[in-house]
Amino acid sequence: MIFLEGGRVVDPATRTDGVRTVILDGGRIKEVREPAVSPGERAANEVVDCRGLLVLPGLVDLHVHLREPGEEGKETIATGARAAAAGGITTVVAMPNTKPVCDSASVARFVQARAREAGFARVLPAGAITRGSLGEALSDMAELKEAGCVCLTDDGRPVMSAGVMRRALEYASDLGLPVMVHAEDLTLTGPGCMNEGSVATRLGLPGIPAAAEVAMVQRDLLLAEMTGAHLHVAHVSAAGTVRAIREAKARGVHVTAEATPHHFTLTDEAVAGVPASVPAFRQEDAPPVEPYDTHAKMSPPLRSESDRQAIVGALSDGIIDAVATDHAPHGPLEKDVEFERAANGVVGLETSLALTLALVRAGELALPRAVERLSSGPARCFGLPYGTLSPGAPADVILVDAERAWKVDPQRFHSRSRNSPFAGWTLRGRVVRTYLEGKLVHRSDE
Repeated sequence: MIFLEGGRVVDPATRTDGVRTVILDGGRIKEVREPAVSPGERAANEVVDCRGLLVLPGLVDLHVHLREPGEEGKETIATGARAAAAGGITTVVAMPNTKPVCDSASVARFVQARAREAGFARVLPAGAITRGSLGEALSDMAELKEAGCVCLTDDGRPVMSAGVMRRALEYASDLGLPVMVHAEDLTLTGPGCMNEGSVATRLGLPGIPAAAEVAMVQRDLLLAEMTGAHLHVAHVSAAGTVRAIREAKARGVHVTAEATPHHFTLTDEAVAGVPASVPAFRQEDAPPVEPYDTHAKMSPPLRSESDRQAIVGALSDGIIDAVATDHAPHGPLEKDVEFERAANGVVGLETSLALTLALVRAGELALPRAVERLSSGPARCFGLPYGTLSPGAPADVILVDAERAWKVDPQRFHSRSRNSPFAGWTLRGRVVRTYLEGKLVHRSDE
């Protein structure tokens, strides 16, 4: 057995917050108890001194692009899972926009087999809503569920047809699968490449209005209400989306939602080279960059400060259920180009926890609520038995030094790609150890 002794245990799922000892036995949590460890226990077992550390459930990330099969030069399942472990994430949901798309049982089983070989994190596949994620013919959802898929999504592309989305929600509801939506009305997006507003006007770049997201969310909420299906809204970026989800939840619509660290840390001013809006960051912590930095380009785009604040408020009050990275690896050939031509997306597995803890230091989010949004909150979204330290649960545990400062150097990432908007930033909060089902899969010796 392994005794994690004397750390501050924060487990929102069991409403635990205090100095405790967590006991791991055979890949499961045996007990969380008062910190005393007897001499006999100390002699016969491994005891880890956790004084001064946070002891948290392994984090759950519902939105990760691992690129394998098909684009292993950007990321493999092994490198992505290794990066997840370094960031304290023990369970990831792998998006289906691979090559080939995960719209069949064979691809879903391949992803899981590769993850088992790597052993760093638990990788759960998401299946495509439509064949080839083309937004036309529905995939064989029953086959995907049987093969282990935990949700359905065409992430990266919206399902533009309301009729197709209605049928998808109806079939998914019968199977008990959530439908994750990339909400974007492409007729409003047009040639836009950043948030529509004063910053885009100043930079001379075509904008994407927040209404492109909000309109599709409103449509899909109506369809979810009509069908009784479970809708999950990916990467919320706009205050209007928060408002729509809040109103839908009040009506009893089965909707969950996630937000990314880049959307609650940065605004569209980052495209102009201006650093973070989170008050916890000093100027020396978040150095400015050159305008038109393509590492500030993502879909949906970074929005305004009022949008950022709406997202933080929704994380605090539970309207947004989960923090998810939308980890999207790209190589330099896709990022070292003109802003309008650059690929959308940033990597985030290794910075997500520290950026969320920055909200805690800024007084924008309570620590237990932050931990919940990273662990039991996302697990509840998809009905997963993870993100908790309750007895009998898988022994997924992380030890975190919440005050350890470190400088983000993408060249030292475990991820195969380096496209982070936080390069050169000083973050606080470092994962010291990560256990997956009782096995030590990451250790920081800094």
